[in-house]
Amino acid sequence: MKAVFIDANPTLADVAHRLHQADDLPLVVNCQPDITPDQIPAVVGDAEILIVDHTTLPTDIARQCSGLRHVVFLGTGARSYMSPEELATIGIDVHIIKGYGDTAVAECAFALMWAAAKGFARMDRGMRAGNWLRTDAVELTGKTLGLIGFGGIAAEMARLALGAGMQVLAWNRSPKSHPGVRFVELDALLAESQVISLHLLLNDETRGFISRERIAKMRDGVILINTARGAVVNEVALIEALKSGKIAHAGLDVFDIEPLPADHPFTKIENVTLSAHSAFRTPEASDNLIEASLNHCRRISGLGAQRRV
Repeated sequence: MKAVFIDANPTLADVAHRLHQADDLPLVVNCQPDITPDQIPAVVGDAEILIVDHTTLPTDIARQCSGLRHVVFLGTGARSYMSPEELATIGIDVHIIKGYGDTAVAECAFALMWAAAKGFARMDRGMRAGNWLRTDAVELTGKTLGLIGFGGIAAEMARLALGAGMQVLAWNRSPKSHPGVRFVELDALLAESQVISLHLLLNDETRGFISRERIAKMRDGVILINTARGAVVNEVALIEALKSGKIAHAGLDVFDIEPLPADHPFTKIENVTLSAHSAFRTPEASDNLIEASLNHCRRISGLGAQRRV
């Protein structure tokens, strides 16, 4: 049995080489982060396991990989790049990795929230252009943070926010409880929160979840943070709300189209702080991610998980 890491960037390639053990199944690390789908079959060859970071894997391309039986996706958002259901019909199982970057992503969401509240990005841009811009900031201490979706990342976000003196509300599709967090109905969260942070997996139920109608239910001047998936937000409705001031500021790490096109409206709106889908990219999270992917490969191949993340 053999695995191929199809689209390794230099950082993850180094981690994969370092963590791959001598008695593991063979691993080919393809250092081609911009590989196109049509190139995949030639690189995969007869490998049974494909490790994917961010490359689209159409079902018709996967069908051309005759030996392929497993796809290990580096993260939880596999549906942004492939159809697990379609792949299952041709005998390919998709495995996702949870929890590897909970702290890293929560810290990014927390930082975007703070930057949005203080207007740092706009002042930085202005000063680099020779202008002395000062904006009125928002004091977050005592404000209410609403978490939509409550898994490991949201729990870490709650920990950080509670430590900063914020009140924390949460809504989740299944009942949950967490120390210091008040779980409420979605409409109550939208109406009461001064900051809303999104922590939903992307699926058919959550695509476009933050709709024009739900934005209308938010309080005026809310700050919106998205480190989940771009498609959980109706981008057209978000742009309208940012231009009108309904949403005072958005901190966004994820987008419908990635990389974000240079002429995208988000790049021209002042009350948006952007990061390049980098929330999970820390050395600690990268080690966790690759070790978890190798453990999937070990389990699939019958070697067993030799280490635990």
